[in-house]
Amino acid sequence: MNYYCLIAGLPDIQAEDMKSAISMLELKNELLEQLSPSDARLLKLLFSRYDNENLLAFLANKDAVLHPVGNLTSDDWTQLVALMNESENPKDIRLFPYIQKFHSTYSDEKLAAEGVSREDYLTTLYFEEAMKSENVFLHNWFEFNLNINNIMTAIACRKHGFDLRLLVIGNNEVAVTIRQSNARDFGLTGMFEHLDLVLRIAEENDLLEREKKIDALKWAWLEENTFFHYFSVEKILAFVLKMEMIDRWKMLSVEKGAKIFRDLLGSLKEGVKFGE
Repeated sequence: MNYYCLIAGLPDIQAEDMKSAISMLELKNELLEQLSPSDARLLKLLFSRYDNENLLAFLANKDAVLHPVGNLTSDDWTQLVALMNESENPKDIRLFPYIQKFHSTYSDEKLAAEGVSREDYLTTLYFEEAMKSENVFLHNWFEFNLNINNIMTAIACRKHGFDLRLLVIGNNEVAVTIRQSNARDFGLTGMFEHLDLVLRIAEENDLLEREKKIDALKWAWLEENTFFHYFSVEKILAFVLKMEMIDRWKMLSVEKGAKIFRDLLGSLKEGVKFGE
């Protein structure tokens, strides 16, 4: 389905934009009103990462303050957790399958015995769910992020002496290879296109600079992978992901943040060719 009017009406945001006129909650609600049911489901899957945080907070404290951008409210969680407690196979359109699986299979004792946190287990299930999507853009975006996160995690584990097998999540080819390899490049040369760049970014000692470089890489990926998606849902999903990045960059001053990111993105565009 094409969204000519909707996409034409979206602001032309740039990487150096450090402010936005609309909140993420307002943006989500406006988009959901205009998307088809199947495309709205894709958008909700993006925002489910906030539901993951909210579910863990709710299970720990029923009165916890939840992130407002999540798809589900405290009342929703009260109803859904009760439903999942009552039924092994609850039927409710609000529940993504991975949430049901998490609730039915996790136990603090089992996870502790395996050295896996509830957060990592839920995140693993979330990425697996997203990577099953029939939408190629969404599948590739989640796998791209999973690979970057796992490489950065593996590097940190080696540096600080942690067991990376417990902290690398997911079961795709890159994750499995990282767990099994003792090579300097984790056995990923030729497997992950952006390996060299991620390894260079990991050498950055300044944590803020490192995060900005990772975001610049992700922004460039979004631009490249939606270049030929003019009026489809992929363009909308990429817009939302970019807006999330801008929200994070608001913690920086407008002047400093704009300069840092403009310089980083410029250098990336010079040195990185996507899709070749």
